[in-house]
Amino acid sequence: MARPIPRNEPVKSLSVSYQGAAASSTWRGLAMGRGGSDLVIAVLLGLAALATLLFGEAYWLLAAQVAITMIFALSVDLLVGFAGIVTLGHAVFFGLGAYAVGIASVQFGWTEPLSALLLAGAVSALLGAATGVLVLRTRGLGQLMLTMAFASLVYEIANRAKPLTGGADGLQGMVVSPVAGLFEFDIFGLTAFVYTLAVLIVVVIFAVLMTRSPYGRSLVGIRENRVRMQAIGTGVQRRLLSIYIVSAALAGIAGALLAQTSQFVGLNVLHFSLSGEILIIVALGGAGRLWGALLGAVVFTLFKDRLSALDPAYWYFWLGLLLAVIVLFAPKGLIGLVDRLLALFRSKEAA
Repeated sequence: MARPIPRNEPVKSLSVSYQGAAASSTWRGLAMGRGGSDLVIAVLLGLAALATLLFGEAYWLLAAQVAITMIFALSVDLLVGFAGIVTLGHAVFFGLGAYAVGIASVQFGWTEPLSALLLAGAVSALLGAATGVLVLRTRGLGQLMLTMAFASLVYEIANRAKPLTGGADGLQGMVVSPVAGLFEFDIFGLTAFVYTLAVLIVVVIFAVLMTRSPYGRSLVGIRENRVRMQAIGTGVQRRLLSIYIVSAALAGIAGALLAQTSQFVGLNVLHFSLSGEILIIVALGGAGRLWGALLGAVVFTLFKDRLSALDPAYWYFWLGLLLAVIVLFAPKGLIGLVDRLLALFRSKEAA
């Protein structure tokens, strides 16, 4: 004899179907909403990192370089994109972090990598606090000139202090202990890639939480209307100085990672061209959007590597041409282009 169907089963089935449709609608709304581009880029970058880890043995060292550039770009975007502080000398903090761990290793035998990262961040933060007090007294062109001046001073000091920094020959003889006492830096770059990727993840989580907090929202408010933020009682100068210090510390950590993974520090880490290059990366990805800065760092570094390999003599020309095309067709950066593609997909889905 067949079992009678309980009356509540169709209702339960409809309820489950409705909940599934609601969940699907929620994820679709998240993907298509304001944070949709961030979600798409985060997923793509995560899949790319996983694929590189599993199948890209030949690209582990390049991937580590990409991760370092992403941290550096993130530090600059916090200044330029969120707080509206313009700088052409941010390489000074990147280079100082690199020299801090290099000198600590060569001169004092400080080879433990994780604590050396904290040392680099602290040293760069101290310089950021000292210079930020002066830089933030000015705005616009004066701010640019001051940041360039400080960067030039530190560059010349590093060049002259040859017994300490190696001067134009670079700082050599660095020794870096295994990470956590277990993972040695190998010639294939696996440890370097995983190490820099882990630090990148921590930095991204920190930056996302900070920019979504009331503190981060206040920075955007200061960028948009400083006078109004002062009128409602916000300590504008204190907040700008604090983000300047945080940005300097993150840049120093990126520089320290470069020194640890290459075990060499050259004067190029303090050069003006590096400051200009990282600004191009932020603009390319989309200033004021953290995931845009990360995407810009990936695209710029990969194109730079491929073009320099294909055409060693004129690769700068092709890189400049490529950047010009991207800027013309995506004035809001690559993340703005992703926004437009998602909006187009959403309109077609609605139709």
